[in-house]
Order: sequence, then C-alpha cells, then structure tokens
Amino acid sequence: MRSLGLCSLMFLVIVVCSTELTFELPDNDKQCFYEELQNGVKFDLDFQVIAGGNYDVDCFVTDPVNNVLYQERKKQYDSFSHTTTMKGTYKVCFSNEFSTFSHKTVYLDFRSGEERPLLPDMNRDTALTQMESACLSIHEILKVVSDSQTWYRLREAHDRIRAEDLHERVSYWSIGETIILFTVSIGQVLILRSFFSDKKGSVSANT
Repeated sequence: MRSLGLCSLMFLVIVVCSTELTFELPDNDKQCFYEELQNGVKFDLDFQVIAGGNYDVDCFVTDPVNNVLYQERKKQYDSFSHTTTMKGTYKVCFSNEFSTFSHKTVYLDFRSGEERPLLPDMNRDTALTQMESACLSIHEILKVVSDSQTWYRLREAHDRIRAEDLHERVSYWSIGETIILFTVSIGQVLILRSFFSDKKGSVSANT
C-alpha cells in the first residue's frame, strides 16, 4: 500500500495536498494508491501513460465503501475531479492486466483540498490595491508556468522514450542487414571459387 500524503505549502497560504509521481506498471499487474480524506474535500486526479505498448491503461477510483467514483479502460490520459461525501480512505488504482507482455510507465498527479486566499483580506468588499493585484497576477502566472513545465516534462519524457525505442529498432535492423550483407558476400565468394576450382579440375583431367 502506498500513501499519497505528501503536502506542499507555498508561501504558507496554500493547504492543497499534492503528489506527483511516475511509476512502472508491469504487464498483468495492478497498482493502487490510498489517501485518507475528510468529508467535503475536493480532489483532482490527472494521469498520463508516457511509455509502453499502446500507451493505454485502466484506471478506477473508489470511495471508503468501495463505490466506484470513476472508471475508464484503456485510456492514455485523463482527468477526474470529485468532492468527498464521507470521511475515509479513497483508492486510486491503475491496471495493466489486459497486457501480456508490455509494461507501462504512468505519470500521476493527485491534489486534494482547497487553496486559501493569497491575502488574508482578499474577501473584503473594497477593491484591491495595486500591490495586491500585482501579487495575485504573479501568483496566477506562476501556477500557469508550473503547469506548463509539467506538460513539457511529460512531452519530453514521452518523446525521449519513443526516440530511444526507435533508435534501438534501427540499431537491430542495421545489425541484421550487416550480417545478411556479410553472409551474401561470403556466399558469393565461395560460389565464384567453386566455379574456378571446377574449371581447373577439368583442365587437369584433360591434360
């Protein structure tokens, strides 16, 4: 059993618990992650298969009494949001049991909780000052930058793995072609030598 209880605090005003991880999912296998959540807590789930087979995986989410909240089969990527209706342990599972020979690499991003206001008096009726507006703008831009960096990292990992797989196939194909070329060349030399050996033998017999 693995726990998703990794909380990241930014500027001491965010109470969102967030976990990002990349894990290997072998063929004919299933991995589940567990998180203890209170009642009325919103959580978000994002996942993407970045390597392996057809880049697909089964995913399902259940509540503490095993009611299925989300279930999708053979998905490459997807997102899911839900607000809990009871306190307890929620389970997120990824299954590769439909695959008999290819293992997968899966990226998972799990977030729970709500973000508190960046400023203590953000909910006041008066307008924000220029400094407060600038802080909020920078905060939103930083969140966009963080999301963009995550997306680019996933794209880079996906493209790198595909490039390495293509390089491996090209290498094996080149080695096979080289072996065939040497085999054909040696065969041609032996055939030509046999022609000259037969001709030399017949000339010796005539003399």
